[in-house]
Amino acid sequence: MKAYIFPGQGAQFSGMGLDLYENSPEAQHLFEDANEILGFHITDIMFEGTAEALKETKVTQPAIFLHSVILAKTLGESFKPDMVAGHSLGEFSALVANGALTFEDGLRLVSQRALAMQKACEIQPSTMAAVLGLEDSIVEKICNDTEGIVVAANYNCPGQLVISGEIEAINRACENMKAAGARRALVLPVGGAFHSPMMEPAREELAAAIENTTFSKPNCPIYQNVTASAVINEAEIKANLISQLTAPVRWTQSVEQMIADGASLFTEVGPGKVLQGLVKKINREAQTASATIENAS
Repeated sequence: MKAYIFPGQGAQFSGMGLDLYENSPEAQHLFEDANEILGFHITDIMFEGTAEALKETKVTQPAIFLHSVILAKTLGESFKPDMVAGHSLGEFSALVANGALTFEDGLRLVSQRALAMQKACEIQPSTMAAVLGLEDSIVEKICNDTEGIVVAANYNCPGQLVISGEIEAINRACENMKAAGARRALVLPVGGAFHSPMMEPAREELAAAIENTTFSKPNCPIYQNVTASAVINEAEIKANLISQLTAPVRWTQSVEQMIADGASLFTEVGPGKVLQGLVKKINREAQTASATIENAS
């Protein structure tokens, strides 16, 4: 069975999407539509912008979404997923790819999500940190035992967990992780505590937008971050998307469940190969590939 996976924030690079724009009239049309919907020329930043310009949350999230979704659309008849999943932001790309959301609605929601998250970050300084080389249960216990807001945020693969919360609490937790034997506990260069209770203002804002958006029955199940299980019910998809901002990304569990349900090939659709690397760390036997414009019909 074919699983298609869609990356999240951090996969962006200068020049992303330019090959699609130059080689596919359909891609060109979708990029131009995106400029109009967003109210600024995101293509200029994607194709020619600096790494710094691409790091702005209001740019990063729509840029990765556009790269992933437009690439999926250029694959034409060869794009026939049996199941999909996306890492954080990538869940929106996956929902457009499997027919649950239109391109336009998906882009609007991603743009609103980015702005809401940016606002939440400005309300209270916060951050995230990567913890390498500890069991999930030990990381969770240290988070629980550390004073202040600090939670497990991204279960990326065995031995790689990202924590999220208040700056001082994250710093304290990192020291405790190292004392417990972590190979590394490193504060990440991110603007805020994503997938933590500190994103509650963004969750409330996005909830209203999601509730007012029409979702269709998807063409195949999506394995959502919040539950790590196959979902096809539109109301359930919406509820999980809303919860996603303050709940952890259960990527390890999602991939394990997809494999248990028959996934034999994981194709990453979008910039970079981060998710392929994580899939291999979760299960060495899993087959992975990148979707490329050369595959397009």
